[in-house]
Amino acid sequence: MIANTITDNPLLIGKGLPPFDAIKPEQVEPAFAELLTKLEAELAQLEANVQPTWSGLVEPLDHLNDPLRWSWGVVGHLMGVKNSPELRQAYENVQPKVVQFWNKLSQSKPLYEAFKALRQSEDWDKLQPAQQRIVESAIKDAELSGVGLEGEEKERFNAIELELAELGTKFSNHVLDATKAFSLTLKTKEEIDGLPPSLLSLAAQAARAAGEENATPENGPWRITLDFPSYVPFMQHSTRRDLREQLYRAFISRASSGELNNYPLIERILELRKEQAGILGFNNYAELSLAKKMAPNVDAVEALLEELRLASYDAAVKDLAELKAFAASKNAPEANDFKHWDISFWSERQREEKYAFNAEELRPYFPLPQVLDGLFSLAKRLFGVTITAADGTAPVWHEDVRYFQVADETGNPIAYFYLDPYSRPAEKRGGAWMDECIVRAKIREAGTETTRLPVAYLVCNQTPPVDGKPSLMTFMEVETLFHEFGHGLQHLLTKVDYPGAAGINNIEWDAVELPSQFMENWCYDRNTLFNMAKHYETGEPLPEHYYQKLLAARNYMSGSATLRQIHFSLLDIELHDRYQPGGAEKVTDVRNRLAKTTTVISPLPEDAFLCAFNHIFGGGYAAGYYSYKWAEVLSADAFSAFEEAGLENEPAITETGKLFRETVLALGGSKHPMEIFKAFRGREPNTEALLRHTGLKS
Repeated sequence: MIANTITDNPLLIGKGLPPFDAIKPEQVEPAFAELLTKLEAELAQLEANVQPTWSGLVEPLDHLNDPLRWSWGVVGHLMGVKNSPELRQAYENVQPKVVQFWNKLSQSKPLYEAFKALRQSEDWDKLQPAQQRIVESAIKDAELSGVGLEGEEKERFNAIELELAELGTKFSNHVLDATKAFSLTLKTKEEIDGLPPSLLSLAAQAARAAGEENATPENGPWRITLDFPSYVPFMQHSTRRDLREQLYRAFISRASSGELNNYPLIERILELRKEQAGILGFNNYAELSLAKKMAPNVDAVEALLEELRLASYDAAVKDLAELKAFAASKNAPEANDFKHWDISFWSERQREEKYAFNAEELRPYFPLPQVLDGLFSLAKRLFGVTITAADGTAPVWHEDVRYFQVADETGNPIAYFYLDPYSRPAEKRGGAWMDECIVRAKIREAGTETTRLPVAYLVCNQTPPVDGKPSLMTFMEVETLFHEFGHGLQHLLTKVDYPGAAGINNIEWDAVELPSQFMENWCYDRNTLFNMAKHYETGEPLPEHYYQKLLAARNYMSGSATLRQIHFSLLDIELHDRYQPGGAEKVTDVRNRLAKTTTVISPLPEDAFLCAFNHIFGGGYAAGYYSYKWAEVLSADAFSAFEEAGLENEPAITETGKLFRETVLALGGSKHPMEIFKAFRGREPNTEALLRHTGLKS
């Protein structure tokens, strides 16, 4: 009998590793009906008896929060990695009730007053800095969640909160469905001209999965999709300009028409965010968003973005001119009529000629198991931790998911993480992310105190193993894995014992990309690279000439790459700052206006990039996409500390790594990120290292 009665519902366990092998969509609704009823009663009791002390307020509140964070976290995670119509329906039915409970909790006057009283009490100075920051954040969060609102304003605020949560979920589902809905089946040798063997294998595998059981890499048919491991190499290598155009137009118009049209959702989301900010007394949503970030105001964000725009615009213009000239030198008819679908193809050809290698040649040297070995050796070298496989000790949601243990210098386990590496377009959303499964905390039960160890989810969407070969990664996929692992490290190596500031909790959003972007730099470090780049069949290390070419090509078209991020960041800020929903100017007009100074080849009229901009409409980056650049200033500067110590100087690297671990990775949200950065670097950050690393300044 399947476990779906209330009493043996796995979603009600509320702690420990989730039993993914036992969780079913039909258990979601009964679990939350019971859980929320129980928590409502607990909240009422806490409000009636709350004391303005750490043990009388924060600890019972954590105790109340924990089961909901656990259960809703599991369901949210499965929505990202094992999406299905049944799960979606259950999620949509439960989400309003969960949002209503969060609202009730965050707007609780008795709890808010208790936090303020604790802030004013004689006990305040006895609290640790981490505890003080948690209390101060709780006060601010309550204020930004509408604790001061009454009557109609409060009702309206909560109705907006509910609708925004539903719209965000719908937006993400539309992107997933639109990406999944399109495919291109190729049947002739002419149609696959230029495509590398790795893509043909993947495309044949996709065709078999879609019912073409006799599909082979040699004879097809081949199924090309909008999923990154399929779309990107096709755009880079297909000589068929007509097919590149077809695929490009499908990609940029995802979720922009028919039942999956996200434009009305975008307009509504922006309208609601603006109204919500107004209710709280802000001029616009950007101000509300920045109230909890490092950047003091929109002016500071735009000043940084403008500095980087000026540094990258001319370089991007030059990139495009060189690309056109290169295509002309090859007598390409498109050289005089360069289009968006020509850029990836010709930049790949130019890179091959300029640096005498292509991305595909490197794949055999980056099989996933080998890359993981290299990544884990680096973690040991820098931070003194040992990572070992612990597969089989934790239930998983898919057979490809791995589980790992992290141990300290003495061999004691300090954390664990799941790795879900491969693309599964039918059920898993695109992109890559890290999320919390379990947050580190000191737990008191039956008079004994134990430390609850953190567990993270690391999710990527890289090329899966095909035809008996391991997952052979592109260098970009290697960088993505290092990036997510960096986020993971901050969650896993935290030394903070209070869940409210452990790991990535309570870190200002525009500082949260520091460790992730910092880790990407190590992909180019000689020691690290040669440790992982070994041929999957022969075990031979990557030839030296490839390493030199990788270094030389590192900043290839970096002006264009930087400008692209500036374009997205400014668009996000503009939509949440000056844009007036329902006004004469539409979101597409805003994008086209900004494109004049942030792109060197204007977007096509049907370019609906915004309809797939999950970061700001389906995720947590609203008026915060600039965080990638803000934090990249920090991460480049942090990495330059290792360069100054000497990347070949092992004792110095060990010492610098230890300091980075004890500050950036260990302190989490227990102190302000600027304080933590200064504790590591001895000074405030500057943009010099970033401009140097991207080749925009010598």
